[in-house]
Amino acid sequence: MKIDFNKNADGLVPAIIQDAKNKTVLMLGYMNAEALEKTEASAKVTFFSRSKNRLWTKGEESGNFLELVSISLDCDQDSLLIQAIPKGPTCHKGSDTCWNDTNTTTYGFLTELEEVIAERKNGDKDESYVASLFDKGINKIAQKLGEEAIETVIEALDSNDELFIYESADLLFHYLILLHAKGFRLDDIVSALEKRKTKELNQ
Repeated sequence: MKIDFNKNADGLVPAIIQDAKNKTVLMLGYMNAEALEKTEASAKVTFFSRSKNRLWTKGEESGNFLELVSISLDCDQDSLLIQAIPKGPTCHKGSDTCWNDTNTTTYGFLTELEEVIAERKNGDKDESYVASLFDKGINKIAQKLGEEAIETVIEALDSNDELFIYESADLLFHYLILLHAKGFRLDDIVSALEKRKTKELNQ
């Protein structure tokens, strides 16, 4: 990795810090060659502090270290993308990120769909399909998921891809409803899969 530290007169390059797990951007700092070397050697993200005029390891005072996962160089060789695992809030003001965002895992549209399901759970059963399912109870919700699973399998054995995708979407939607009915979310499923992955890697 050949970094152009000489592009700027101060010998610094910007380093964008991203949560390695959920890809949230946590902060922006600056590194010189010595800061990068210490980061790689210690596996803790270290910057060159322009205000302190010295190397500064994030968390050296608060204990909220950024544990190094990977470093990528951009196409112009003058900025870094560093993926790390934050050990506590990243911002010195106590927030998860320096933009005052909450560092939570999201799954894009699926997370939005989970929120819609949660919102409509206690809605008017005559106006909301989701509310009507919850009103009928867990047995009906589980039964409906089973029906959608069978329909998906049937379409998988046929040659109509459009119907297969349609039934697959129905299956996923009803699975999210069942998850919510049982008090779980996609995060719980992802955690279970991550544990399986770790177990497989250690075998």
